[in-house]
Amino acid sequence: MIERVHLNILRQIERDGSLTAAARSLHLTQSALSHAIKKLENQSGAQIWVREGRRIQLAPAGQHLLNAAERLLPQFERIDSALADYASGEQGALRIGMECHPCYQWLLKVVEPYLHAWPGVDLDVIQQFRFGGMAALFNHDIDILVTPDPLEKTGVVFEPVFDYEQVLVVATGHVLATRKYIEAADLANEVLLSYPVDPARLDIFTELLGPARAAPRKHKTIESTDIMLQMVAAGRGIAALPRWLVEEYARHLRVTTVRLGQRGIPKQIHLGVRKPDRQQRHVAAFVALAVGIGNDALTVPV
Repeated sequence: MIERVHLNILRQIERDGSLTAAARSLHLTQSALSHAIKKLENQSGAQIWVREGRRIQLAPAGQHLLNAAERLLPQFERIDSALADYASGEQGALRIGMECHPCYQWLLKVVEPYLHAWPGVDLDVIQQFRFGGMAALFNHDIDILVTPDPLEKTGVVFEPVFDYEQVLVVATGHVLATRKYIEAADLANEVLLSYPVDPARLDIFTELLGPARAAPRKHKTIESTDIMLQMVAAGRGIAALPRWLVEEYARHLRVTTVRLGQRGIPKQIHLGVRKPDRQQRHVAAFVALAVGIGNDALTVPV
């Protein structure tokens, strides 16, 4: 009953703002476009739209279809693209979503040899999914999710890649710089800098501050790792970051690390993949390469 053309029509009307413009974009006559929707209405018994002069107002069923179109059509288009790649001799595409903000530098060490080994694969890194990647993985917006916080979900398998420790970063002259470790109460007078992530997903809150019911004096978010660490070096705040990342910056910035809590906060980076895709050759090759490189890639100069 429902066909892809119906979804295309509703999405195009939403984008172009009128039936006439949508028909032009879809290379259809306006009457053909209207006839397709009328046929769907007759078959389904549900009203899709209401004409108001030259304008179209979607009925509830039409709005439901539009929502479905926005979700489903990108997936159809990616399937079309994949089939075209296979037909032309390409081996597909690999879209990597990042939920680990500082892991981009590590990823580059994996991407470089992968591109040489798989010249037919079109690879893209999608950073907009850094902090909501599971939905993107299930919606087929990405193929691999890089995350320090794997969630057990049916249909997804996570591969551990490397271990690291989350540490406090302070300026070398900071009062906390000589401590072996810090406790939550030590941050009461500090300005805590972090990436723009919900505190419920920040280890320093969930593992240290939250259990102690403590809080920093101020919490500021910064998108850029470079700017964040420049701010720390200038004594404008403190931050919690992977030790391996800070050690690279410490070569040319006056920053040092302190353990978070007496036992520290150990972490792992994982790659999440949909189970049906795990055995695809180009996906399996990327995971194997990432696991093989592991911690060796943490010496990337910045």
